[in-house]
Amino acid sequence: MSDQDFPTAIQVEHASREQLAKWYRFLLASNKEEQVILDKIAERFKKLGGMTPEISSRIGHGGV
Repeated sequence: MSDQDFPTAIQVEHASREQLAKWYRFLLASNKEEQVILDKIAERFKKLGGMTPEISSRIGHGGV
């Protein structure tokens, strides 16, 4: 994922649980600002119930 594809805080707040799961599993932070976004993703994703076997199966392991 390029910098321009990294989600914004607003996108994180409006993302579905499945989208959050994809970001949670596949995004890697390359700077401090991105790490802040990843922390927001993790926090919101966990509040929505986190990973389930069904979500994990749908998003796979190969990338977004």
